[in-house]
Parts: sequence; structure tokens; C-alpha cells
Amino acid sequence: MVVVSETSDIVVMSLDEIFALAYRVLSGAGLSRAHAEAVAHTIMVSERDACASHGLHRLPGCVMTIRSGKLSLDAEPKVEDVTPSLVRVDAGYGYSRLAFDRGTPSLVEKARRCGIAAMAINDCFHFSALWPEVEALTDLGLAALAMTPSHAWVAPAGGTRGLLGTNPIAFGWPRSGRHPYVFDFATSAMARSELARRKSEGTPIVEGIGLGPDGTPTTDASAALDGAMLTFGGHKGSALSTMIELMAGPLIGDRTSLASMEFDEDLKLAPCHGELVMAFDPAVMAGGRVDQGTAWAEALFSGFAEQGARLPSERRYAARARTIAEGVSVPRPLHERLLALES
Repeated sequence: MVVVSETSDIVVMSLDEIFALAYRVLSGAGLSRAHAEAVAHTIMVSERDACASHGLHRLPGCVMTIRSGKLSLDAEPKVEDVTPSLVRVDAGYGYSRLAFDRGTPSLVEKARRCGIAAMAINDCFHFSALWPEVEALTDLGLAALAMTPSHAWVAPAGGTRGLLGTNPIAFGWPRSGRHPYVFDFATSAMARSELARRKSEGTPIVEGIGLGPDGTPTTDASAALDGAMLTFGGHKGSALSTMIELMAGPLIGDRTSLASMEFDEDLKLAPCHGELVMAFDPAVMAGGRVDQGTAWAEALFSGFAEQGARLPSERRYAARARTIAEGVSVPRPLHERLLALES
């Protein structure tokens, strides 16, 4: 289905073609089949839901990480049954998605038995959004929460130097017969990929996004990338970001964003750290009130529509329907760059 017009700066690709291209680039760079398939799937669903910043745009960075010698190309995740409600997965310095996939069956079984369960993933490289992992759990009827550090690009409230990561957090709530309610956002005031896009386009940012290398507020995206990013909501975002550092770092015996950046040794690779995923079974936690709880939840969601407000993730679902039917528009320069990476 790849549609290439000599007069257009866009290439239209089907989702299968996006997966195949991502897989060829990743496996051609040396990544094992299992890891290449897991990462390519994550890239494909990002493009499917119009989250282009986490889709094909990430492939060149993935290749750089693969070729760095720090990432294990064929790491086999080791799943450890720790307690009735805790599973640990040693990613072995491989990409996180395969570790998530291997540990999920145990996480789900524990959540169904105990009502709540956690999965600690250690020593993984993580480059993607968290909603694909959260949605994998809501598809099974579980509520889910996921969080992870990154690199120390973000200054705490009142600070001037990077200490915290962009530190995303995602939550999902299952809904029978409907798409789940899902939110996924970085605790930085702007995603780093968006900041990089502003730099490449030469467009300014508003104050409150970042600081220049001298620690003063800036509207220059390039200066913010060289200086420090800021959290959203001032001290509130800073506190939430710090919680994520602790919960998905030291709590599970893994790196903070600062330690991840030190491990990187200025190679500018994907961050290497841990990830914490929690799953909740409403059928267990609500006891005999699960039907009433579901009704209350749906009444809450209906309240959004009654006010003309949009539920988080509704934009993604609309994009999903469109790209499944029409394909994905990929910038021609990016497409050509990725084709070159195949060789």
C-alpha cells in the first residue's frame, strides 16, 4: 500500500507496512527477532494512534542505542515469582517491551488472585510511551498504573539544573464494550521529543517550559535542550516527578534519572532504568459492589460528554479508526532516512 508521489512530501503507509519497515530496520541493526518484533509493534501502535513523536521518528535513536554496545541485542527476560502479589522481571539490559510482555501473564494472574499486583522491571532500556502497556492490561479487564524515570533533563521546582527525568505516568480503566479510559503524560511541562521538534523547526516555546544553560527562563527550544526542562504545575509537578523517581527507581532497586544519565556516559542513548507496573482487578477490589462501581464510573465519564469535555485518549481512538482505514502519512524525508538505515 505504500503510496509515494513525486510531487508530495508525504508517504502513505499501512500499519502492516510500518511494522515491517520498523522490524527490518531494527533486525538489520542487529536486534534479535523477539526484541525487534516487540519494539516494532510499539512503534506501529504509536503511528496507528497518531502519536508520531513515539513512532517511526524514534527508529534512528533506537538504531543508535542498538549499536552503542550498552544494550543487549538478544537479552532473554528472566521472570521471578517474588510474592503472591509481586513479579520481578530482569530485562538484562534489553528493551523494556519484551520484558513487559514476558512478565504480564504472571502480573495478571496475581492481580486476579489478590486484587492488586505489581511488576518490577529492572535494567531495561525504555524509549516509548506507557499507554500501549497500560492498554494491554485494560484489554484484560484490569485497571493499571505504570511509571518510569528517564534521564536527568528536568530541574526541580526552584532549581536550575537537570535532576529529574521527564518521568511519564500512565493510568488505564477498563470499560465493557468501549475503549478504556487512559491517560499518559510526562511530568515535564513539554515532552522532550516536542522540544526537539520545536528546535528543528526554529519555533519558540513559551516561558515555563525550560531554562537556558545559565539557569534563566528561555523561550528558545535549543537553549532549553542545552539547559534544563521544567515540570508542569511548578512544585506539584516536581513532587509527582520525584515520587516517580522513587517508586520506579530505588523502591524496585533501580536507577534514578540521574543515575541513568551517568550510566549513559553522554552517549545520548535511550534511558536505562526500571519500570513499575501495577494492575488492579475491580472484580476483586469492589467485592459485591462491582456492578454499582461500574455504574458510578460510567456516570462519571458521561459527565464529561454532558459538559462538552473530552476524555483523555479519545483523540487517539479517533485517530486509530482513521489510520486503520486510510493508512498513516509519513514525512518523505523520514521515510527516506529509514530506508537508508535498512542497508
